[in-house]
Amino acid sequence: MKKYLVFFSVALLGGITALGLSKVFTSNSPSEFGAKQNFQFTGMAGDMPQANFINAAQVATPAVVHVKVTGSTDSPTGDGESQEQFDPLDFFRKHGFTMPNQGESQKSGSGVILSEDGYIVTNNHVIEGGGSIEVVLNNKKSYKCTLVGSDPNFDIALLKIDPKEKLQFVSYGNSDEVKVGEWVLAVGNPFNLTSTVTAGIVSAKARNIRLINGSSPVEAFIQTDAAVNPGNSGGALVNAKGELIGINTAIASQTGNYEGYAFAVPVNIVKKVVDDLHKYGKVQRGYLGIQITDVDAKKAEENDLKEVKGIFVEKTNDGSAAAEAGLKKGDVILKVDDVEVNAVSELQEQISRRKPGDKVALSYLRDNTLKTTDVILKNEAGNTKITESAAIETGRALGAEFASMDKNALQKMELKNGVKVTKVGTGKFRSAGIPEGFVITKVDKKDVSSVSEVTAAIVSKKGGVLVEGINPDGTKGYYALGIE
Repeated sequence: MKKYLVFFSVALLGGITALGLSKVFTSNSPSEFGAKQNFQFTGMAGDMPQANFINAAQVATPAVVHVKVTGSTDSPTGDGESQEQFDPLDFFRKHGFTMPNQGESQKSGSGVILSEDGYIVTNNHVIEGGGSIEVVLNNKKSYKCTLVGSDPNFDIALLKIDPKEKLQFVSYGNSDEVKVGEWVLAVGNPFNLTSTVTAGIVSAKARNIRLINGSSPVEAFIQTDAAVNPGNSGGALVNAKGELIGINTAIASQTGNYEGYAFAVPVNIVKKVVDDLHKYGKVQRGYLGIQITDVDAKKAEENDLKEVKGIFVEKTNDGSAAAEAGLKKGDVILKVDDVEVNAVSELQEQISRRKPGDKVALSYLRDNTLKTTDVILKNEAGNTKITESAAIETGRALGAEFASMDKNALQKMELKNGVKVTKVGTGKFRSAGIPEGFVITKVDKKDVSSVSEVTAAIVSKKGGVLVEGINPDGTKGYYALGIE
């Protein structure tokens, strides 16, 4: 009997052990773990979702133009593909990134139509140092265009053409809602191959690659692996719905051509810059007035921070917006309004969307205690005033608005040059009797072909100024302005 009890006990113990081992080795089996995480096998091609960008390409392609600049001067930030020769290697050796062009007599890039009446955004480095700017539409129609304004700190420029028909334009998306891994399209004119569409995904956001050569550059690029090459600069980065989410600006490359790393200015920055250039002729930028660095593990340890996050304030400038709001060295900024910031580029992006006089709420840590404060942003001069470009100021002082004229319009009027007066309000133009629709051909006997030439010629004068041109009824007009 004892013998049978021993056998039974051993068998029972073995069974319990086997059951326990079975639980250990099967509780994390692929099938059970996969079921909990809702994993699915996707080995069959028929099970894979197919990306379809046809609609997005059809929406975006007609709104992307070819920008050609002639008479350019040498510029270290020249862009696009030179139509004579191309050698980007020298720039790469110095920087590792490239906005390639060597400043020959003709260079090219891309642009994006933003409105049906002909406003176009491109990169500043596409047109920087250039002379005459020409835009070729997707339908191959060509227009001479005016530079409304540009800003090297954002690498954005706004152009204007005067089309005879309403143009197809691309709608703004929201770059804040763009997700890493999201499908995107790059549309542009690489190597002068017009209307080229490439696809990829968003690889990262808020990239700072230290490339823009401005006095206070803002870099918070969207990184993508969509193929971008010389000539794509200024072109569109759109989402799967065909909405504009960025302006393609730069590539990282050892050859000057695509290697999987491209960078675009986020559209939420583009919108702000374009609106300011259109309204004021220059960007109205708000500043905190602080020196900052990212919080990494070393910085957190050195300053007894409980978490590795936020932006560390190294210094607040005397009289700055931040100093007046009570920020000090050692504070760690966590949020701008309700948006978390964990990199310098993220903070710069949020602040760059504001103008002087705007109020922003900052959440920050001081001695590991959460605090908040409201900051009234200032301009570069240290006040909250809005400043305008000389051209805008001159136009408003004269009570007039101007627009450049394309070759076709000039040819119809049998003119070689001219600038159209599109609006006349209260001011010197109305007092002189200059009508809307008048085409200015000369200011004090000097030919004028652009808005900037008109405003520069007038603002530089004192006393009487003779304006010559063609009236709306086709007759010649001569008007005298009194400039104080």
